[in-house]
Amino acid sequence: MKLQLEHKFVKSVPRELESGVLYISLDYSTVVHSCCCGCGEEVVTPLSPTDWNMTFDGVSVSLSPSVGNWNLKCRSHYVIRRNEVIQAGSWSQEKIDLERMRDKHSKAKYYDAGSSQHMPPSFPVQRPVAKTAKGTFLSWLSKVLK
Repeated sequence: MKLQLEHKFVKSVPRELESGVLYISLDYSTVVHSCCCGCGEEVVTPLSPTDWNMTFDGVSVSLSPSVGNWNLKCRSHYVIRRNEVIQAGSWSQEKIDLERMRDKHSKAKYYDAGSSQHMPPSFPVQRPVAKTAKGTFLSWLSKVLK
């Protein structure tokens, strides 16, 4: 049997979470729910360009990407699509670690506009350079944008 969620748009999230309810606070750009595995832990999914995206089609809510609760004891992993919980496969610790590094890199790239000053030294940033007839793609682009 598939788990269906209800969604509620709220100004702030209540202290006691109802199981099976997605609390959506647009004021705080956050979706909060009780873990869909049934463990009862609170799951917070911040909405931002580098975290989760929420789609509301007028009837149902979808979150992207999947919700991986790697810091919880249950370590559940699922997708929420059109208010339905779709169980996703478990991840190895290696895959979780790689995803955390990708996430840090993505945030640094987005918020630092390409600066690597906040990147951990063990995670090198490789920037591919595409050559054009008169130099690099970036030099061509900077001339076009001037």
